[in-house]
Amino acid sequence: MSILTKQEIISLKNNKVNLGELLKNQDDISYINFVLENLGQLSHDFNGDFLYELLQHSHPQVRFNAVKNIGKLKNLDANLLIKNYQVETDTKVRREIISSIGRQRHIQNKSFLFNVLSDTDPKIVCQAIRALLVFEHDKTIEARLRPLVNHPNEMVRTVIYKEFFAKFHQKNATLPHAETYDFLKNIVVHADVLKALTHVPDDSVHLTFTSPPYYNARDYAIYPSYQAYLEFLERVFTETHRITKEGRFLIVNTSPVIIPRVSRAHSSKRYAIPFDLHHYLARNGWEFIDDIIWLKPEACVKNRIGGFMQHRKPLAYKPNAVTEYLMVYRKQTEKLLDWNIRSYDDETVKNSKVSDGYETTNVWKIDPCFDKIHPAVFPVELCKRVIQYYSYKGDLIFDPFGGSGTVGRTAKSLDRFFFLTEQEPVYFEYMKAKSKPQTLFKERQTLFLTLEQFVESTK
Repeated sequence: MSILTKQEIISLKNNKVNLGELLKNQDDISYINFVLENLGQLSHDFNGDFLYELLQHSHPQVRFNAVKNIGKLKNLDANLLIKNYQVETDTKVRREIISSIGRQRHIQNKSFLFNVLSDTDPKIVCQAIRALLVFEHDKTIEARLRPLVNHPNEMVRTVIYKEFFAKFHQKNATLPHAETYDFLKNIVVHADVLKALTHVPDDSVHLTFTSPPYYNARDYAIYPSYQAYLEFLERVFTETHRITKEGRFLIVNTSPVIIPRVSRAHSSKRYAIPFDLHHYLARNGWEFIDDIIWLKPEACVKNRIGGFMQHRKPLAYKPNAVTEYLMVYRKQTEKLLDWNIRSYDDETVKNSKVSDGYETTNVWKIDPCFDKIHPAVFPVELCKRVIQYYSYKGDLIFDPFGGSGTVGRTAKSLDRFFFLTEQEPVYFEYMKAKSKPQTLFKERQTLFLTLEQFVESTK
């Protein structure tokens, strides 16, 4: 049998040709699926009897496509679908059966959908919830769904929380989503970040991009223990979560760090900072979105493979570390990204669009930077990508560990505002020295403040 085109299938359907006879005794699975996938909309008088017969087909994709088309029928036989659901073994088909029954919007299917809520497949449970939610004013349905906020599956919990609980806990923002406070714009505060953040209002930052100090790898980052280090970062990013606007992003640049051995009688210790830190971020309201790999040229990193190159003995292999992680998180919200985007006027959205040549993968090949004053400087290109991809013009960009100030300077060059904190006097003075004077009246001059001056400015 020759292969039909999509146009021919539509023509046969519109001319009331018996498609069941066309597919009867057809052994070519791809042929059957092609016909089923291209039926399009079905008229009220379409004869779909053959679709119910295909529910017994041995191939799950055929059954799936049959159910999908049954869902388009005006007079769907829900009882027959329910019977097939009881014996169906393929998860995808079972999920589509619930979807088709849900599209009927018939209250008599309520009892069956209640039973489906106990299914072990969370995707099927979510499909049943979706089918039940169309009956907005049925109190028995609400009573059955609300307890699912304690369901073991996080996807089910999220759906129920959004529908029945989130709207009662949302707080009113004190200023529009696209705006921030003037006293935070282009400010560098010389202070411990936690002390400075106590004076920053909720929902005032659009994007945070930072590289925390590496655990005991530098003289300016000495902590009594690794646990104390992680707990310190947890406090910083919990406060960052508070001051971040709803649904906006945190990007943390980290990598595993090696603490050198005390003597040849001891081993060095390697700490997996990005992986250990994730737990603390996730439990405090940050939703993991992406992991971006910053790939550096091998010539730029410390040689760890030298010893192995000499003897090639197994167990002693230590590859050169040419990557760092940019862990991307979003402040948890029930609102979609579109809500964030609609908070800006059309001109800002248009002017903030990312130009051609943007990175399409999560591996960014960028050369590192080196500086005589600061040992871990952000490359400008790295900052540019993060700021352009995760913020709009006029947004406030925050870096709790300001360092050499690259985040601030890059944000300013991209028509964003910045707010930095930095505890080390050497780096604070370094940023002041590199700050360019005001050249235009419309340009907001960078202010370098002590903690006391910053506190006074917030009043």
